Amino acid sequence: MRNRLKNWLGHGKYAATLLATTIALSSCNSGNSKKSVTEWQSYSGDPQIENKVDSLLLLMSLEEKIGQMNQYSANFAATGEVVDNQSGAYLKKGMIGSTFNAFGAEKVRMLQEQNLKYSRLKIPMLFAADVIHGLETTFPIPLAEACSWDLDLMQKTARAAAEEATASGIAWNFAPMVDMSADPRWGRVMEGAGEDVYLGSLVARARVKGFQGIQDYRDLSKSNTLIATAKHFVGYGAAQGGRDYHTTNISEHKLHETYFPPFQAAVEEGVGSFMTSFNDLNGVPATGNKYLFKDILRDQFGFNGLVVTDYTAIMELIPHGYAKDLKHAAQLSLDAGIDMDMISEAFVTHLKALVEEGSISMAQIDVAVARILEMKFLLGLFEDPYRYCDAEREQQVVMKEEYQHLALEAAQSSIVLLKNDDNVLPLKPEKAKRVALIGPFVQERKSLNGEWAIKGDRNKSVTLEEGLMQKYAGSKVKFTYAKGTDLPLIDRKTQKVTTQKPSSKGFAEAIRTAKNSDVVLVAMGENYHWSGEAASRSDITLPGNQRELLKALKKTGKPIILVLFNGRPLDLSWEAENVDAIVEAWYPGLKSGHALANIIAGDYNPSAKLVMSFPRNVGQVPVFYNQKNTGRPFNDQAPADYRSNYIDVENTPLFTFGHGLSYTQFEYSNLKLNKSSFSKGGKIELSVEVKNTGNYDGEEIVQLYIHDKVASVTRPVKELKGFEKIFLKKGESKTVQFTIDESTIAFVGLDLQKTVEPGDFELWVAKSAADESLKADFQYL
Repeated sequence: MRNRLKNWLGHGKYAATLLATTIALSSCNSGNSKKSVTEWQSYSGDPQIENKVDSLLLLMSLEEKIGQMNQYSANFAATGEVVDNQSGAYLKKGMIGSTFNAFGAEKVRMLQEQNLKYSRLKIPMLFAADVIHGLETTFPIPLAEACSWDLDLMQKTARAAAEEATASGIAWNFAPMVDMSADPRWGRVMEGAGEDVYLGSLVARARVKGFQGIQDYRDLSKSNTLIATAKHFVGYGAAQGGRDYHTTNISEHKLHETYFPPFQAAVEEGVGSFMTSFNDLNGVPATGNKYLFKDILRDQFGFNGLVVTDYTAIMELIPHGYAKDLKHAAQLSLDAGIDMDMISEAFVTHLKALVEEGSISMAQIDVAVARILEMKFLLGLFEDPYRYCDAEREQQVVMKEEYQHLALEAAQSSIVLLKNDDNVLPLKPEKAKRVALIGPFVQERKSLNGEWAIKGDRNKSVTLEEGLMQKYAGSKVKFTYAKGTDLPLIDRKTQKVTTQKPSSKGFAEAIRTAKNSDVVLVAMGENYHWSGEAASRSDITLPGNQRELLKALKKTGKPIILVLFNGRPLDLSWEAENVDAIVEAWYPGLKSGHALANIIAGDYNPSAKLVMSFPRNVGQVPVFYNQKNTGRPFNDQAPADYRSNYIDVENTPLFTFGHGLSYTQFEYSNLKLNKSSFSKGGKIELSVEVKNTGNYDGEEIVQLYIHDKVASVTRPVKELKGFEKIFLKKGESKTVQFTIDESTIAFVGLDLQKTVEPGDFELWVAKSAADESLKADFQYL
């Protein structure tokens, strides 16, 4: 026994303590005299790691195993000793496997010391957090960053977030969120990558790469590596009515075609963990759904990592009407394949009794614990439980200058120019010397980081006014400010709007200020609490009386530039018709003001394009570009009567997927296919010439869409199948190339398998999903 333990423990300075403890107490384990892990397939595939896990399992009591499956928030310790509450009591029994929301190298060290003090076998605790778009250096919200279509950039910001998190004690990240959603009423669209499964899958890969920061996903040993989590599995973004946590009904075919692929992409990229979703799916809550976590995730995707619930998701099986009590919920979730319970205390309270009465098996417990222990071994926590607790590294890494420059780059790349009539932007001194700054977001600072800015100091984010004042300092442009109105707020405890319509007393000052200006720059949007988790909206127009203020300003006859700060697509039907320019800033993060000032002044040419369509009104929702035709499609050629259309609004989005303007113009021409057909094993090469014909250097996102005209399962009118982001100096041309092969035209068949069928196809190389100016046809034989 002694030699075997030496072999798997290694020779770190903490290994000796664990060795002595395990030898002394090995006779006190729960009586498991032989290996009982018969079903476990390891994440790493490393026989040495597997041996270490199995050896440790033989030493653990049932209570200790169950404790590893128990996760708490970091409220059981203050400045020294554990707090005398329920979680503190479990810590003193060595029955907490993981803790989340403990930040800072020193605090995590203190909590780890307490854990090891009480753990009989000195099993280290795993510390986790939701580092969604930066730790302290706050990057744009994920929906915004996806609008950059820059996968390398997204990987870099995820890597920077991981560097800061691991320097602050965090080894497990509850991100990325890869839920697909086309419903802007759902507040959590701000955490995702929009409506398209092709782009969403690529973004999932980029973020997993960035968070885990490794070439070989089996190697998690570096101290700047953390475990990424693909969440929420699955269907969360399809909640009925856009209401968070609500029921989802999704056909099995639609699951395979739209909702599964980003998660499968994350698995293929080596993601270490999955998180359950809150919703029920076709009548079975995800956290108790064997089909999802055994048939799909384990068997079909081949995922062998760790599965954790979302916050209290096991206990929520009771109000779902799926479990009769917490004990029943614990059994159902373990049977479904869940490894760790976040907060519910279902496992730690009831698993022992369930084992003793034979309702669940010891093998089930061992499989779950093996997955948890493997991650701890792979992270090197047994070798050094304090490897993520380097206060000196924390001081050097967090908010370092390199990351602040990256935050500015990401913010600029994420801001979408939706409208720019008469080239009112960029704002040059020769066009406008007197500029009115109006609206609740001119000086707003707290909302700029958006939701889930977990440790970002909201007092450090640069406001729009600060950015503009610095940018135009010394120029002939003079700014005058009038707030005009306030933002309505939400009481997060009651989830109710505290002021439905703020006072209009500030309108008069705003109108006077506008009248005395050449251009009116209006900054409006949502308070950051209006998007994110539990922030669903049935009315997605500008909150409060912001539209009324815009209408009053419109009467002055002055050009209006609208800058928007929000976490979801909005109904901008009136705004798009009546203002001169619209800049979709989203929540740009730490460098908000500087990024916007660069764009407004023309020092950065906007290049972002939408990844989620903006509806004309909420009645269109969900509206998305890759819809299917009906038997009675509405188009310009078809008769208008008895067609699939609204009688009061167009079918199309207000701003479609892929839309985004630039200060320059790009001309597409000379679309060429090297052949008009291909067959099994073949491919078509296509090219298009893109020329910058305007007066600014700029970036363009060239998009490839394909339509399969006839198939055994009806296909969308078009699907994104490729894109390339290119930079062109003014007057410069570039040839962009795409390849079409069987993977490009494959789809999920009736048997739920990828299939390719002979037939006719059409393609577009386009500036957006609505652009059909450059088209070609081809065949698959």
